Amino acid sequence: MRLRLGRPDVQAYAGLRDLTPAVPGATPADGPSVTWLGVSTVLLDDGKSAVLTDGFFSRPGLLRTGLGRLVPDEARIDQALGRAGIDRLDAVLPVHTHYDHVLDSATVAARTGALVVGGESTALVARGHGLPEDRIRVVAAGETLTIGAYEITLVEGSHCPPDRFPGRITEPVPRRARSTAYRCGEAWSTLLHHVPSGRRLMVQGSAGCVPGNLAGHRAEVVYLGIGQLGLMEPAYVEQYWAETVGRVGAQDVVLVHWDDFFRSLTAPVRGLPYAGDDLDVTMERLGRLAQRDGVRLHLPELWVRTDPWATSGARAADGEAG
Repeated sequence: MRLRLGRPDVQAYAGLRDLTPAVPGATPADGPSVTWLGVSTVLLDDGKSAVLTDGFFSRPGLLRTGLGRLVPDEARIDQALGRAGIDRLDAVLPVHTHYDHVLDSATVAARTGALVVGGESTALVARGHGLPEDRIRVVAAGETLTIGAYEITLVEGSHCPPDRFPGRITEPVPRRARSTAYRCGEAWSTLLHHVPSGRRLMVQGSAGCVPGNLAGHRAEVVYLGIGQLGLMEPAYVEQYWAETVGRVGAQDVVLVHWDDFFRSLTAPVRGLPYAGDDLDVTMERLGRLAQRDGVRLHLPELWVRTDPWATSGARAADGEAG
């Protein structure tokens, strides 16, 4: 593999920033809006009921992440919640327990009245961060919960190799801890069914999967994590696509976890440097797979509330048919 310097030009993919803006004042029956808030933090909100994956807003710099101890940055969290218009949530759903997903989950839940929902590793982070036990929900793989307007199913997945901090968390993680304390834990494919509208969405936070585990599940839209995918062999990428997008029959795929998460959300978004990933390789390979399968690819914009189902024509009747 040849060494590439610099970082990709995200503007080269501006044509994929075509998600339909959400309709202001829409009712729950019209379906939720979806807002990307960096990495794999995704907000679903129908105006009355809302859930959020991860809720990672602190985004500490590279030096602190590598050498120091991490602590949720409450000022950055409050700023992000305010800008995104989040004042209440039904649930916060970490996709796994690396720091760039779960660091702020308990703090966000404490500010919004939400439950933190996940596996035992997620629960240990939430406890260590001081969230009360009645605000922590441990679920088994494949179990479906109804929270607010959503049916939520967490399907066992895996982390894209290399997983630098593998394994489960076995003791509470304090609010101030090294990044190494945030082991991967349980990795999930997070399936979200908005019951009033029948619309279905999956958030695949990490570019890994367990073959066959998503059989029988479906979603019209997938928010697909692509971090480190540009370093994988073509066969890995094709299997990942088939076992996620293909398995659930998605018509629209929104690409996430490609942004430089060592950079504050107040700065313009940019891709990770080539030293850590290769977005250009990822886009070329996924573009070919999407064209082959008749799937639409989208690149989200920070803070923008969208209706990712608009182009697929998914409506309540579609959701109720199966």
